[in-house]
Amino acid sequence: MTTQPVALPRRLTRRRPEEETGRPVWEEEPTFFGRLSKPVVLGIVVLLVAFPLYVVVVTSLSTTEAVTRAGGLVVVPRELTIAAYVQLLSGGVVTRALLISTGITAIGTFFSLAITVLAAYGLSRPGSLLHRPLLFVVLLTFLFGPGIIPSYLVVNSLGLIDSYGSLILPTAVSAFNLIVMRSFFMGIPSELIDSARIDGAGEFAVLTRIVLPLSRAVVAVVGLFYAVGYWNAFFNAMLYLNDNNKWPLQMVLRTYIVQAQVLPTGAGGVTSSTGLGLSPAPSLAIKMAIVVIAIVPVLVIYPFIQKHFTKGVIIGAVKG
Repeated sequence: MTTQPVALPRRLTRRRPEEETGRPVWEEEPTFFGRLSKPVVLGIVVLLVAFPLYVVVVTSLSTTEAVTRAGGLVVVPRELTIAAYVQLLSGGVVTRALLISTGITAIGTFFSLAITVLAAYGLSRPGSLLHRPLLFVVLLTFLFGPGIIPSYLVVNSLGLIDSYGSLILPTAVSAFNLIVMRSFFMGIPSELIDSARIDGAGEFAVLTRIVLPLSRAVVAVVGLFYAVGYWNAFFNAMLYLNDNNKWPLQMVLRTYIVQAQVLPTGAGGVTSSTGLGLSPAPSLAIKMAIVVIAIVPVLVIYPFIQKHFTKGVIIGAVKG
């Protein structure tokens, strides 16, 4: 004997309004003008952001004739060439600065992230040693800064002038990132940590096996903050580095783009020819190529970290 499926009444199978429209029940129906203006406004914002980047990229790929014909920045691409990038990356100031910035960003991000994770975990445990005084000192840095002269005197007394350590140690820990990560750690259920301690796990094992696997979002976002900060930093290099050969990429960008100084040619600078049968690029194209090289790494890494922003930063900032 087979049983027939019983059809549910229509009132029981009808979906809720928020399931049909994707909006909460308390949110009113958007007007025609609202539905039309949203894509228009977003399109204008995208255009305002993308158009300057487009002009910079096109100018960096333009020949001397195209730049001369346009009278400066090139909008309509004609006679594209990679001569500017070949000249910049064939050795010299920009290549050396690019390698320095990459090394400083990698080492500095790892060092800052390790210190921030350890400090945030310690401050997130209520029974840790000197928990409240240390937290008060961290919060105090939001109100009072050391100033340029005291910072320089400290760096000088530590013997870090004209060394790469001066680009990392003075800004190794951000109080904002530390507070955000601490708040996220405090949101982890204490039952998980207590069960690990009952099983005999120490503090370092709890941190590496319980806390960090649950905190990948906030670690990724804070790591991105540190990486972007190290990549874009030039002020510390301007204060503490006297040797031009140790300049990072952003210092080269500031010197040769903002201050309109000319890149050196020949040994140690930008070569006058590409070595690949390409005509030398104009100075404006070389400047725009430096800008592209400086912003591309951030544009490439950011989309992979963007999905963690809401979970990692906003949730971590609300908790605690």
